[in-house]
Amino acid sequence: MTKHTPCRAVRLASAQADKRGAEHEARRLPPNRRLRLLASGRRNGLHLCGETREKIKKTSKLISELSIEFNKNLNEDNTFLLVSRQQLGRFVSGLDVDEASGVYKVTLAYPHYFPVMKRCRDPETRRKMETAFHSRCKEANTIVLERLVALRAELAALLGYGCHANYVLEVNVAKNVTNVDAFLNALQKTLEPVGARERKYMMALKKRECLTSGRCFDGRLNAWDLPYYMDQVERRKFAVDKDKLLEYFPLDAVTEGLLGIYRDLLGLRFSRVLAASVWHQDVRVYDAHDADTGEEMGRFYLDLHPREGKYGHAACFALQPGCKVAEGGRLLPAAALVANFTKPAGGLPSLLQHHEVETYFHEFGHVMHEICSKVTFSEFSGTQVETDFVEVPSQMLENWVWEKEPLRRMSRHYKDGSAIPEPLLDKLIASRVANTGLMNLRQVVLSKVDQSLHTSSTADSAAVFAKLCQDILGVPATEGLNLFFFKLISVFGHLVYSMDIYFSRFKKEGILNPKVGKEYRRIILEAGGSVDGMDMLQSFLGRAPCQDAFFQCKGLISPSNATL
Repeated sequence: MTKHTPCRAVRLASAQADKRGAEHEARRLPPNRRLRLLASGRRNGLHLCGETREKIKKTSKLISELSIEFNKNLNEDNTFLLVSRQQLGRFVSGLDVDEASGVYKVTLAYPHYFPVMKRCRDPETRRKMETAFHSRCKEANTIVLERLVALRAELAALLGYGCHANYVLEVNVAKNVTNVDAFLNALQKTLEPVGARERKYMMALKKRECLTSGRCFDGRLNAWDLPYYMDQVERRKFAVDKDKLLEYFPLDAVTEGLLGIYRDLLGLRFSRVLAASVWHQDVRVYDAHDADTGEEMGRFYLDLHPREGKYGHAACFALQPGCKVAEGGRLLPAAALVANFTKPAGGLPSLLQHHEVETYFHEFGHVMHEICSKVTFSEFSGTQVETDFVEVPSQMLENWVWEKEPLRRMSRHYKDGSAIPEPLLDKLIASRVANTGLMNLRQVVLSKVDQSLHTSSTADSAAVFAKLCQDILGVPATEGLNLFFFKLISVFGHLVYSMDIYFSRFKKEGILNPKVGKEYRRIILEAGGSVDGMDMLQSFLGRAPCQDAFFQCKGLISPSNATL
């Protein structure tokens, strides 16, 4: 049978009919969904000719495949170091050891990497650990990353954008590269003198330690020095005994307190589901209900310990959106919180560092964003908001791990159940401003590297990172760095918004005030992506957001000078 190809006029008439039909259907939709769908269609090139759409489809598919390959390489990496007890010092808990040689196996998983980088006194061991950690999949993933940068630029050009950064930022609160650059430059200017003072103090600590240990002082801070001396600043300047503090954060107590705080603050009720089907025996499952009405809200999973082949970071994954269904009911949302907290070992329970408690609280904030969502359409469910707004709700809720009452609720000594001593609690809270300059300048570096990579069509990623580290942070980058942590436009404007919400409403009206908590749930969490982030902020704050709360939190301005 002969296959007939329609003439150009027929194809054009058919396309115009399809377009009119689509426009007619779009006019019948609610305004917010109509605008979202129209913008999505344009951003996917549906208004372009068939040949260009085919190029966009192929390029997008390749970008997706390379992104999966990039993460797969990292997740399957099983690199480890063999280190003696003398090199490690006191950090040996939970490590596999060869009894004959006394050599320990140290993996690059977070429960090993961070304690070694913060606590190990031997700089050569830290250097090896830092180099190994940032060289994971170096050859393969550097090629993948630089190919991704080129493909993203190509895709942006096909869609009519000057660069990939502007393509991504268009649907964010930031809107464009110009706004992001202005924000980062202003923040850098404020932070640079603070960072300079912190570097000077750390250099003095390093010089003194080199003199007492007999090691040669090289006259500079290296990338593998930063985590160690940041930890030393907290211990010396703020006298935080982290070894003692660790004993008060057993995972079960933290989980119990965390669930209780979110329950009371947001007006929810959580119940453990014992017979649920799970993907691993470590996973715990909970159902969430509205505390007042008993309405079922959704289900979440807690997968908190490391295992081979598991995702290596901490994150919340949406498993099912919450939305209305055609039959008239609701599809209930489901989410999973994945983390890598140390497993119980050697007669000890899983004990969390305070920064891990903060991470747990942050990621559970994402879970609540998913579970509390009450939108009509699935594309607005939960965390499907602007990219630079998605961290706002969970970032805001991190503040609770720096306040006395919540900290008391999520802690107890793993042996006798006693409370954290008041002096230790005071020192911990005061240490929040420790290393403010360097930590936030590092975020400026990451954001500027991201901007640099995604405003051009080619990239020497390691060279860009090295230059900005030296220029902004004043610390040379690790040689042979693999930029495994970069995704897209890691601008942290969300920190500004989250701190404004916290200081302007919760800190003023009560950090555990259920009235404010329920208002927050209604305006921010329930809306999902059905309302623009800036509109939600203005509705909850009663004004446009400002930066003063962020600078106040970081100790850069006093409360009396803040205009909240």
